[in-house]
Amino acid sequence: MSSHSLPFLSMDHITVRNQQHTLLRDFTWQVNTGEHWAIVGRSGAGKTSLLDTIIGKNNVIGGSIRHYFYERYRETHQISDPYFNYRRLVAMVGHHNDFRNKSNMPDFYYQQRFNSMDSSDAPTVSEYLEDCQDDPLLAPLNIGPLRHKELIKLSNGETRRVMIAKALLRQPSLLLLDNPFIGLDVQARQAFRGIVDHLAASGVAVVLVTTPQEIPAAITHVLELEEGRVAGSWSRDAFLAQYRPEAPGSAVTSMDAALVASLTENTPADDFPSIVQMEKIHVKYGENVILEGIDWLVMPGEKWALLGPNGSGKSTLLSLITADNPQSYANRIHLFGRKRGSGESIWDIKRKIGFVSPELHQYFQSNATCLQVAASGFYDTIGYMRPATPEQLAVAGKWLQLLECGDYAEEFFKSVPAGIQRLTLLGRALVKNPPLLIFDEPTQGLDDHQRNHFKKVIEMLCEHMNVTMIYVTHYEEELPAPVDRFLRIRNGKMI
Repeated sequence: MSSHSLPFLSMDHITVRNQQHTLLRDFTWQVNTGEHWAIVGRSGAGKTSLLDTIIGKNNVIGGSIRHYFYERYRETHQISDPYFNYRRLVAMVGHHNDFRNKSNMPDFYYQQRFNSMDSSDAPTVSEYLEDCQDDPLLAPLNIGPLRHKELIKLSNGETRRVMIAKALLRQPSLLLLDNPFIGLDVQARQAFRGIVDHLAASGVAVVLVTTPQEIPAAITHVLELEEGRVAGSWSRDAFLAQYRPEAPGSAVTSMDAALVASLTENTPADDFPSIVQMEKIHVKYGENVILEGIDWLVMPGEKWALLGPNGSGKSTLLSLITADNPQSYANRIHLFGRKRGSGESIWDIKRKIGFVSPELHQYFQSNATCLQVAASGFYDTIGYMRPATPEQLAVAGKWLQLLECGDYAEEFFKSVPAGIQRLTLLGRALVKNPPLLIFDEPTQGLDDHQRNHFKKVIEMLCEHMNVTMIYVTHYEEELPAPVDRFLRIRNGKMI
């Protein structure tokens, strides 16, 4: 028997439950040595649950899992640690980071990266990786330029690279990657495909959750899930030959249009001389200049795309608008026609903005239901800090219905799939019909249908409201049709 036909990992008719939910049903799958798998499927199909099961997080109540790679490791290595088990040979990089502060506590907060004093409590990349970033296996990740950055100040794409580096330092036999491409710009996605190829060539088995459009060349097989079951498995080439993306034109109904009309019909008309006015913006942390010389005028009703590579300063620029960055007081900024720092509170500003971002998702730790999280948008709190009225809950429920996640309204936010969490946060941004919507990578983690549907909802919303919009994405084809103005930045400067 050749080494490549040896089984590596097998699951035989397993059933997996978490509390009252069955995550995987009568699930059978085998990975052979030398194979690398992509896991695809609709949001909620069980993709992340499968990774969590492989790494031992979930409760398997039926069937069996066999870790052949661990059995062979024990045969060829002298192990003295009595607690050594298969989990030591598996590393996983998930949706959210697991960063801790210098006191070894995971209590970072959303605005911390913009507060220079508070961010000093975060370890640097060099400290987090324990000065091992010169390991040859990490070379394609290009960690060197990040070594002196605090973890809290990394961009979304930079965070992903550092998390993967940390996982590789464990020298795993099996590396699990949950949607590793989300949040990466065009160049970073291309580089990361090369990283996956490099890892596969190095002997690490790779299993990654991804979209059908982002399957690296080193992947040999594709597993499709549907409602916790195997919908099909193919070689990579066979899968790509038969894959057909969902047509974007069929994502909304007349009922959706009527619901948008009813949710926006009583929106008061706002009369602002401008929405955002910035002149010669300068933001600096220590010796690092983050933004330099940005001039930007956003007028009522305009639809803007804010574009730029990872680490270009987009999130910092938005933080000046959302009242999350104290350096806004040191800059010439007018928001909704009023000079920043002229007596308005941050809540006066936030009241006029609907906002969602990957970082907000990262720090939105809540024990509330999805309905309550959506309703928290009326008060702009991160978490369900203030009970919503029955009327507000009803409005929030309609937005969740419109975004096709109404069935999850009474489920706990922390327990639903990541795509449903993101749609819930999009509902949170929309509930109060604000004059300004800021969508920072809003479709990150959504499947094809959810992305198409959200895009159509936003296009309908723009037909019914004179809303101003700023939209950030690394996929320009995802921009809603009304977006017709573009601000591109690179290295903190307008290009």
